Amino acid sequence: MQLKYKIVTLSVLPLIVSVLFICVLVFAQSQKLEEEQARLVESSIMAAKKAELKNYLQLALSLISPLYQSGRDDEEARQQALRMLSRASFGLDGYFFVYDRHGKNLMHPRQANLVGKELIGMKDKNGLPVIQALLESAQRGDGYQLYTWEKPSSGQVTEKLSYVVMLDRWGWMLGTGIYIDDVEVATLKSRQEVASGVLTTVLAIASFSLIAVLVVFTGGLMLNFTEHRLADRKLSALNQRIVHLQEEERSRVSRELHDGISQQLVSIKFQFELASLELENGQGRGLDNLRAGTARLGEAIGEVRRISHDLRPSLLDTLGLSPAIDQLVREFEQRTSIRTQYERELDDAQVDKDVSVTLFRIIQEALANIERHSRASAAIISLTTSKRAIALRVEDNGVGFDPGLMDRSQGIGLRNIRERVDHHRGTFAVSSYHGRTELQVEIPVQRA
Repeated sequence: MQLKYKIVTLSVLPLIVSVLFICVLVFAQSQKLEEEQARLVESSIMAAKKAELKNYLQLALSLISPLYQSGRDDEEARQQALRMLSRASFGLDGYFFVYDRHGKNLMHPRQANLVGKELIGMKDKNGLPVIQALLESAQRGDGYQLYTWEKPSSGQVTEKLSYVVMLDRWGWMLGTGIYIDDVEVATLKSRQEVASGVLTTVLAIASFSLIAVLVVFTGGLMLNFTEHRLADRKLSALNQRIVHLQEEERSRVSRELHDGISQQLVSIKFQFELASLELENGQGRGLDNLRAGTARLGEAIGEVRRISHDLRPSLLDTLGLSPAIDQLVREFEQRTSIRTQYERELDDAQVDKDVSVTLFRIIQEALANIERHSRASAAIISLTTSKRAIALRVEDNGVGFDPGLMDRSQGIGLRNIRERVDHHRGTFAVSSYHGRTELQVEIPVQRA
């Protein structure tokens, strides 16, 4: 195989490895998303069932209220109340039950064999003393208790959520419950939907990446000595094609890659091919270009590591927003030699976790734009808070640009920032001219 084809292969392989690495990361993140979605679905269903139980018990209380509020404590009034409650039911498996404060069952319309028995020591299949736990919940006033109990319609022991209250004058614990075996079904369905969406996303990423690899590889095979004169035009067309594919995908991972690794790898490919042509022609600059391409390849590998690190700002979890930004600024200064001043009047405890991630990401994007496009020598980051909003300002002394590009395909980074700010119903503005570019963001403070 000729040297230039080997160089083309070496330029394509990092792209393939990067795509595989991204797919692995997507699958890893999907596991976390499945768990969060399942917890959200379960929490929503349980909240609805708790409200439903409370309503049912209020109806039962209103049913016996005339007897209880009359002040009668005789046995006849109590028996009449028990008869009324035993006839009340809802749904196939909905009923009311009554125990005294010592755990003796006074009424159970679905399990008559329990009536009159002392059940204070009864335990469910998980070892929970059910009646004792219900009594404690009723006495504390929270009322809700989760345990396992036999379901009348199926005869199977399953999860049950009950709500109980104390009728202190009569010494009764009145309660009802709902069997929640349907929660597991809903949770499983939610997990399946998330998994299906992740699989679709990964297949889309793989498809678009395969097209990109084929375009790059085919273009490399078709290059010859005369095509070298058209390298700039072909590079522009290829970049537009890559941007088009990434815009169709619209995934967060693809947007992170747009201004980083994809453009670097294409540049490396052409630099290696230029070196190959020069070496074949015996030109001394070929070895220098090959070394420069190797150095650029090292930078590309470093960029892959940076992107994988930036997929989740772990510094926020361990240090908080301000220390994380401090470290981000230090790394930026060391990497670019751009003097960067970070001014803050912010208490991390006042910032919501989601807002912290958004601010961190916006600063990352802004610094990336300064590094790649501004040719600045100094930058300022200012983060302040007030009673109504958190304000962020990022300024540099670079060459400036046309803010109208935000509405075109070249303004991917600024559009990403705008989308993040819009998610929090904040405001975003940017002004730029030669010698000064300023980005301003304001996000409302969320109050409990």
